[in-house]
Amino acid sequence: MYGLFRPRVLGAWRVPASGPVILAVNHSHNVDGPMLMGTAPRPVHFLIKKEAFVGPLDPFLRGIGQLKVDRTTADRTAITHALGVLGDGGVLGIFPEGTRGEGDFASLRAGLAYFAVRSGAPIVPVAVLGSTERRGRLISALPPLRSRVDVVFGEAFEAGEGGGRRTRKALDEATVRIQGRLTGHLEQARRLTGRTE
Repeated sequence: MYGLFRPRVLGAWRVPASGPVILAVNHSHNVDGPMLMGTAPRPVHFLIKKEAFVGPLDPFLRGIGQLKVDRTTADRTAITHALGVLGDGGVLGIFPEGTRGEGDFASLRAGLAYFAVRSGAPIVPVAVLGSTERRGRLISALPPLRSRVDVVFGEAFEAGEGGGRRTRKALDEATVRIQGRLTGHLEQARRLTGRTE
């Protein structure tokens, strides 16, 4: 990432130095995951769609600890592996919107709340800004080479109310709380960096 682009990392000290943590990342471009993996202060294990695990990418992604998930069903194997990462005190990376979109946290799925409430791990919001810039691209699927991409880490917070309830109502309430925190962080990151995209 540092060879291809010019990442500017802000607030990485907010990621707890040890123990389980979930990084909740906005997702508007293919480079967002690799950018975070390359700039985070700790190794990150992402839930990645199974379609990405093809050809030589399959052993590579597995080798760097990424987790394959079937997005068409409740993938119990992927859920178990993700909880295992947190149970071992590791860092789980999640795109809470489930897929690439506007990257504005507008439509969160319940998966992030489930992992946070079930594991008790704090959530650190992360905004990746500048990856959608279109000017000067040599390769349409990537931001312009050597362009600046901002990675902004926010304050860690707890998703649940402390009771550890995992009912549908509790997860829905946690998802609403999480969405408010993530949206607030994204707005603050845009102000801090002067970015609109």
